[in-house]
Amino acid sequence: MTDPFVVIGGDAAGLSAASKFAREAPDRDVIVFEKGEWVSYAHCGTPYYVKGTVDRLTDLLSLSPERASERGIDLRRNHEVVAVDTDAETVSVAHGDGTFSQPYGDLLVATGAHARTGPIPGAELDGAFTMHGLDSAAAVRAALSERGESAVDTTIEYVDTAFVEKYTDWQPPERVAVVGGGYVGVEMAEAFGAHEVETHLFQRSGQLLPPFGDAVAERVADHLRDQGVRLHLNTAVEELVGDGDGRVASVAHDGGATDVGLALVGIGIGPNTALVEDTPVDIGDTGAIAVDEYGATSVDGVYAAGDCAEASHAVTGEPDWVPLGLTANRAGRAIGQTVAGDPSPVGDIAGTAVVKAFDLECGRVGLVDQAEASAAGFDPVSETVTAGSRSGYYPGGDDTDVTLVADRESGRLLGGAIVGQDRAAIRIDTLATAIEADMTVDELERLDLAYAPPFSPVWDPVLVAAKVLNGQLD
Repeated sequence: MTDPFVVIGGDAAGLSAASKFAREAPDRDVIVFEKGEWVSYAHCGTPYYVKGTVDRLTDLLSLSPERASERGIDLRRNHEVVAVDTDAETVSVAHGDGTFSQPYGDLLVATGAHARTGPIPGAELDGAFTMHGLDSAAAVRAALSERGESAVDTTIEYVDTAFVEKYTDWQPPERVAVVGGGYVGVEMAEAFGAHEVETHLFQRSGQLLPPFGDAVAERVADHLRDQGVRLHLNTAVEELVGDGDGRVASVAHDGGATDVGLALVGIGIGPNTALVEDTPVDIGDTGAIAVDEYGATSVDGVYAAGDCAEASHAVTGEPDWVPLGLTANRAGRAIGQTVAGDPSPVGDIAGTAVVKAFDLECGRVGLVDQAEASAAGFDPVSETVTAGSRSGYYPGGDDTDVTLVADRESGRLLGGAIVGQDRAAIRIDTLATAIEADMTVDELERLDLAYAPPFSPVWDPVLVAAKVLNGQLD
């Protein structure tokens, strides 16, 4: 195997690329090196496993090692690529007690991202977690279960049994802290609420879910309070404090300290780029690996995809870093096809995202923040409206808040956000499609969206928002 397609990383982007390549180029070898045990799992599902909505940890596996092998992929777990030599076109791989060199014909760097814990001291304490990996999810669920209860099947081949079983012996905490009010923080607040523990959420700024804008943040904050979550906004966490035995005991923050039995740190992630920082592969201004429209880096034959790579933003046309699941899977698949001989663009990104906050559904896309839109060279105009999700006489409807942002001069739709309890999140796909098509607000207002009382009023909330904003633009 002198010219195999070598993939570094066995999750969404890596195995999507390997699977597509194996189908399209069956006469050429593909090797995937994964430094851990778990491959191709649904990271976004971990809060729902902790909550109990998802019963089994293995339900979160998208592609098992056995199925990968059946697809013709040479998947090697517990193999860590420790160096890349782009001149020799080889990677150095650590396995067991030794290291070996593997030549490549083409290389995909799909090393993902890591959870940030700095600058918070004490994040290494027992009982302090990041929700970044299935072992962490298993350990948190074990810690929340009754002492000695086998809440997690530690006989699963891939589970870090020693790590998880340590928390099986814990007495369930009465109070927990969530540090960070982004996606993970909000979702984990809901997960902890299902276990009926007192939950304190700390957010350095005064706004939850910052990428979703003010209207979503305000409604989510009110709803979390209604669900019993104790919000500490504009409150910076200074330290996680141990009890002397290496176990988290309290959260030191602006204005005092709060005793807790468990802490979840969700303050963001960073791209894993260290592997290529000493190579000619360019790192972009975002801190992620710079790539072109086909996922190719600055070095011939080397590609990057997933949470470690940039992509072109659909609104600004500039490189951006928005690490999300579809982006990784789509880019990986496209690169696999390209390397197999059929060039396929990885596609633009618009930052389309949804999140569930107890009973609320939230969605966002594009440029929602007006300051960000101004920095990108636009003259942003924004409107927020509240409209019913169904015909007023049909039961089950809810107020849906829609925020739209447009460019004053061109009328082009730049971004939007939606929040509500009745199918609000899925409506963001209408705005995502409009942004990908470079539509104006006037064109959005004239879309022929479906109407029937159980699903939408005559004027869908998205159309109502477009009418209001278009009036301001006119």
